[in-house]
Amino acid sequence: MRNLDGTDLRLLGALAQDPRRTVVALAQKLGLSRNTVQARMSRLEQEQVFLSFERRINPAALGYPLAAFIHIHVHQPKLQQITDELARIPEVLEAFGVTGQADILARVVSEGAEDLFRINGTILAIDGVERTDTSLAMHELIPFRIEPLLSRGARPAG
Repeated sequence: MRNLDGTDLRLLGALAQDPRRTVVALAQKLGLSRNTVQARMSRLEQEQVFLSFERRINPAALGYPLAAFIHIHVHQPKLQQITDELARIPEVLEAFGVTGQADILARVVSEGAEDLFRINGTILAIDGVERTDTSLAMHELIPFRIEPLLSRGARPAG
């Protein structure tokens, strides 16, 4: 991924403030031509600067109000197989390979405590999963944000 310049950062900042702005509205706000904004947006999209739209959908609106983080301890040679199986569980929103005592940190959602118990059991049934530790998300203290990093400016890649 290349470094973002000042124009890219201004464009991303404007999108962070109002993601529904049209290219024309962005051009007007930033004092750029529509073609410049369109070209920048296309390049940023090609370079995978934008995350998927689905990150903006609240799982609670779909009937999954309970969020939890499951620390998964695995038999390392089966990591890829375990990852493939985790991806088949709809309630697993994302999973990260992590350092520390656990090997994988998964963010999951559920309909409630009993549903979370079922999901945890599904994870434990995956061949190569040794054990799990679950932490309930009680309240989102800092929602996902990017604005502070945009304000700071891009750091050199590498």
